[in-house]
Amino acid sequence: MGFWIFLGILALVALAGVSLYNRLVGLRNAAESAWSDVDVQLKRRWDLVPNLVETVKGYASHEQSTFTKVTEMRSQAMAETDPAAKANAENGLTRALRSMFAVAEGYPELKASQNFRDLQADLTKVEDAIQNARRYFNAIVRDLNTSCETFPSNLIANNFGFAKRDYFELDDEAERSAPAVSF
Repeated sequence: MGFWIFLGILALVALAGVSLYNRLVGLRNAAESAWSDVDVQLKRRWDLVPNLVETVKGYASHEQSTFTKVTEMRSQAMAETDPAAKANAENGLTRALRSMFAVAEGYPELKASQNFRDLQADLTKVEDAIQNARRYFNAIVRDLNTSCETFPSNLIANNFGFAKRDYFELDDEAERSAPAVSF
């Protein structure tokens, strides 16, 4: 009788281990998928930037340094791959875009341009989508990190190579929201 009880307990422990392993795999895959979603939204943003630059450039061609900075920051943001480096590069791009919009403030005919207003509306939508994708990614990473650190799932995580991931964080409090652009 004792043998069967021992075997039953062993089977329950094995089932719990398999369940925890499968949960970790699911969280890791969800984190990778969420990161892909962030990348998709950032690409949409990057695709909008050249159109914005060209539209503003037509009205304020003497502001070349601003346009150059936006282009450089866009390229840097596109080149980064890990969340921390990408967040820093995105901060720089956001600051550069704000500078460009500040330049645009001085040109009433630009602010009246339908093309510019459409691009501004598109950018606002993309910024909202980026914020939502970042929040989802960070929620999944939080769950994965919690599972990698709490007992008994940390035993499975440590033995099977599951690791904590970095959050997609912004380093400047002002950068935590979509840029406010008013015309």
